[in-house]
Amino acid sequence: MKAVTAFVASLFAAASAGTIVWNGSFDYYGSATDFNTWSWSNQVGEYQYYIHGSGPVTEYLDVSTAYANPGISGESKGLKLSIDQTSTWNSAFWRTELIPQTTANLGTGQKYYHFSVKRAATNPPLFSYEHQVVFFESHFTELKVGISPNQTQLQWCIQSNPKYAVDFTPGVWYNFAYDINFSAGTVGLWASTGSAPLQRVYAQTAASTSTNSADWHLGVLAFDAGTATEDWYFSGVYIETDTLTTTLRSGNGGSSNTTTTTTTTTSPTSTKTSTTTSSTKTSSTSSTSSTTTSKTTTTTTTTTTTSAAGPTQTKYGQCGGNGYS
Repeated sequence: MKAVTAFVASLFAAASAGTIVWNGSFDYYGSATDFNTWSWSNQVGEYQYYIHGSGPVTEYLDVSTAYANPGISGESKGLKLSIDQTSTWNSAFWRTELIPQTTANLGTGQKYYHFSVKRAATNPPLFSYEHQVVFFESHFTELKVGISPNQTQLQWCIQSNPKYAVDFTPGVWYNFAYDINFSAGTVGLWASTGSAPLQRVYAQTAASTSTNSADWHLGVLAFDAGTATEDWYFSGVYIETDTLTTTLRSGNGGSSNTTTTTTTTTSPTSTKTSTTTSSTKTSSTSSTSSTTTSKTTTTTTTTTTTSAAGPTQTKYGQCGGNGYS
């Protein structure tokens, strides 16, 4: 009976899981040097790696089984990401960031951006300075530390306004899913710690949601003026559509480049990038049928984030990086 119950539960979990549209698992990388195989002319792997300092990749990134969240199923490796005095990129900010490498549309309909983050007692954040963690280019939603009302807490923000906060304890994995409806222009948050399933901690609320599918930064940008290295740890990174998976898992086994969605309503939406603003309309798909004949009318949905070959962001076009080399 227990086996049957477990089997039924697993079927229910599989049926209720969303469709993975991008897999950010670090199992793809044998070592940190594999991140260097990506370039604008050789766009391979799960991530674009160009927002970093002048040092070798091993100074800023490392992958290991020791860095994975043990509560996440289907993933053996996690990422250690470091910032220091050398990790400045086109500014005085300390920053090391990864961008999804994908041709999928990450900015339409309902999406859930999953990740887990941890810090250790060794090389902790310098809490006296603001840190922007896992953010979009427009900063419509992100995590921060080093800000009011409590600089040592990990705070989730909508358009720079804190909405949810938790003590950022060393050695604890903090799991999040940004709950974003790009069509409705809303964002909410699901969260948990350790291996616990995600729970809704903030309902969807209005926000200026936008992405061009190449401006979600997995990493840290710090307004630092210190001298010590900071280490941050990430695991369980993926993006799914339509239905949220609350149990912790990785993106392994899902499609990293394609997704199929169905639009059933007609509603105007607008999307923005860091350089342009354009309006789009979504048309519904309708169908009629009888016992003998059927008719289907299909329309094409066009948005500024429609999948295309290669990244939709301009080269080095992140946070004022145009033309930077």
